[in-house]
Amino acid sequence: MTVMSSDEKLISLFNSTFVRPSKFYLGGFSNIPFVKYYYVFLCFVYIMTVLGNGFLLSVIYLVKTLHTPKYMIVFNLALTDLCGSTALIPKLLDTFLFDRRYILYEACLSYMFFVYFFVGMQAWTLVTMAYDRFIAICFPLRYHSIVTKRSIFAMLLFSWMFLLGYFAAMVEFLNQLSFCGSLVIQSFFCDHAPVYLLACNDASYSYITGVIAFTIFTCIPLVLIIVTYAGISIALSRNFSRDKRLRALKTCTSHLLLVAVFFLPFVGSNLAALTSYIHPNARIINSSLSHTIPSLLNPIIYSLKTEEVMNAIKRICKRNRPLNRA
Repeated sequence: MTVMSSDEKLISLFNSTFVRPSKFYLGGFSNIPFVKYYYVFLCFVYIMTVLGNGFLLSVIYLVKTLHTPKYMIVFNLALTDLCGSTALIPKLLDTFLFDRRYILYEACLSYMFFVYFFVGMQAWTLVTMAYDRFIAICFPLRYHSIVTKRSIFAMLLFSWMFLLGYFAAMVEFLNQLSFCGSLVIQSFFCDHAPVYLLACNDASYSYITGVIAFTIFTCIPLVLIIVTYAGISIALSRNFSRDKRLRALKTCTSHLLLVAVFFLPFVGSNLAALTSYIHPNARIINSSLSHTIPSLLNPIIYSLKTEEVMNAIKRICKRNRPLNRA
């Protein structure tokens, strides 16, 4: 019978139990002059995001001509934009504007889950939009038999379920870590990497899930969208006249703008971080804008650049005009 030394007992005890703090401290936006003006700006962004996405959701719901597979995807994007902003900005303002930087351990993990989940849903909704445009342009005669309400519902439901499961697993891996040193998260929310880097036991699984998460909501969706538009370009160059080509591309303008607004800030900030030094405050401000501005711009882009939505808005205004006169 072997007798364990006191050091071995300590290691065994440490590996079988987890040191979980009661609270973390969010250390973002430190030593930035006039930072309260930025918080006011974020408050304005949130109000406009709620109004814009709420308005777009209402238009799609009220106008029956928009009850199509394409606008099921737009409805889903507006919903995830609204939920994502609500998951992030109110808590951000409460934390920094009112200087309540301490956050409960369980609340921190929930905060992280919802922010990541809705960002992932935004990315995969844009992929579903790209699929819709691909079928519409490359297989126009078969579009209504391929892109049905049932097929789009199945694609969106799969995205919701898969991302729900994955990000729940990612947070659970974090829950297996011990935090026995600094509890200061160097970010503006409970971001994944700044949290697991505080751990004092092996965080390799959390590192792997973090890399996979970045791949899931940035790399794979962007590659699929690029491949989709490469297919659209090939189809247009072979089978369409110049006028038809321009008309087909016009139907993709809104989606391409949404893709640019969503992906370019994420890709740009990550490339900049890899290739050069970025001041932590500049990185945090850039990251916070990347998380908040797309949700503000998406309903504006779709309302102004999509003829069907503009016509639906005009129809609602005409319908309400006699009521106002009465």
